[in-house]
Amino acid sequence: MERPAWAPRSIDISVPSVSRIYDYYLGGSHNFEVDREAARKAMAHMPGLPKIMQANRAFMRRAVRHAAAAGIEQFLDIGSGIPTFGNVHEVAQQAHPGARVVYVDHDPVAVAHSDAVLEGNEHADVVAADLRKPQEILSSPQVERLIDLNQPVALLLVAILHFVEDADDPYGAVAQLRDALAPGSLLVLTHASYEGIPLPAERAEGAVDVYKDIRNPLIMRSRDEIARFFEGYDMVEPGLVPMPHWRPESAPEDEDPYAFSGFAGVGIAA
Repeated sequence: MERPAWAPRSIDISVPSVSRIYDYYLGGSHNFEVDREAARKAMAHMPGLPKIMQANRAFMRRAVRHAAAAGIEQFLDIGSGIPTFGNVHEVAQQAHPGARVVYVDHDPVAVAHSDAVLEGNEHADVVAADLRKPQEILSSPQVERLIDLNQPVALLLVAILHFVEDADDPYGAVAQLRDALAPGSLLVLTHASYEGIPLPAERAEGAVDVYKDIRNPLIMRSRDEIARFFEGYDMVEPGLVPMPHWRPESAPEDEDPYAFSGFAGVGIAA
């Protein structure tokens, strides 16, 4: 298999990656046949997966605009993935030209591509790090340069926590991040769930099994389990809801039924 110029030498291009599969669902070009094959297998069980990813991105943009309107000018996007049109820095810096954004991902392709996209943008940077190690993120030179932890920050955990198994203590990681942020900070979160998927759970499980097979288990949590990530936050209206119902800009009833899979919410740190 030929290695494209944008693929870092360090990566094994015969192993699928969650961020490159996501890129494929969104119509991006930074993925390999091995990623497309895994995506097609998952879509054989859940054909609406690209619609779910599009709903995630649309919610993220609405939440970033909400944060900017509330006066927040610092954004920490963990599990940011491969940049596609309408990234956090584009939305935030449109609202506040001086808004500062740090992206965090552990996929080398996502980091390399983010680096290229952000070249010349002195208010945005990317860190190669893992959500399961919050201290490494918080003490990184990029965060120290761009993020003032004594001022409110919008922390984005969009479509990432469902890839962290309970054994890796996702609740502990989110709590550590919360404790490091100033009062008035926002937590912007989406999470996969069997609730809302317009399919029998047994069929949806087939797609979940594809992620298990590529050693990136997809952990489907209930609404109550997802709500626990917001401990220490007050929910912003309308609370924890299916993505199209969070401050919609168009009629939710016009959305694809798959867009209602899983939950989205924004909390404000007390």
